[in-house]
Amino acid sequence: MKRFICQQNVVHFEKLLAETDDPTLRRTLDGLLATAKRELALLDADQRGTDDFPLGHRRSQPTDASAVRQEFLSDFDNSPHPYMLIDPGPGLKIVDINAAYAKATFTVRDEIAGKSLFEVFPDNPDDALADGVSNLYVSLNTVVRTGRPHAMAVQRYDVRGPNGTFVERHWQPVNTPVHDQTGRLVFVLHHVEDVTDHVVR
Repeated sequence: MKRFICQQNVVHFEKLLAETDDPTLRRTLDGLLATAKRELALLDADQRGTDDFPLGHRRSQPTDASAVRQEFLSDFDNSPHPYMLIDPGPGLKIVDINAAYAKATFTVRDEIAGKSLFEVFPDNPDDALADGVSNLYVSLNTVVRTGRPHAMAVQRYDVRGPNGTFVERHWQPVNTPVHDQTGRLVFVLHHVEDVTDHVVR
């Protein structure tokens, strides 16, 4: 029922936005729409993972992260570029991150591996228009549906700093499917570059 309400709210707020030129009302509706899309993405991520993840192709047990890194991502650990490996099934669990990703996002590898992606990286609650969660969820769905990499537009997606408060960050994300030797999708590789310095001046 909650999912249905969120879907209806998205449709309703988008329709109202198309019908008004009032800047105050538009800002209010933008905030309501962002909230509805975020809630819908969180519900779907938790219950279904990526919408189009083929049911017949799910693993019964998560693949060992170290084996995946050896098989698919030989330079994962040593890469200077930030990478995160995501299980596209229900919960969108973080399988692993490399040191560059941990440094860029103020996280600790052993503390976030196995946790839900959006539990670790929620939208900034102080930004009513935050759309990082919903946009990332759409991109992950696109990767699973098409079986091809998806480059997102530059995305503001604030992260918690070392003291727990949110720090403004802008990223250039690319999401890529990781297949096993039989061609079966097993993970999504999330790569980001911090472009904050180019966006915020």
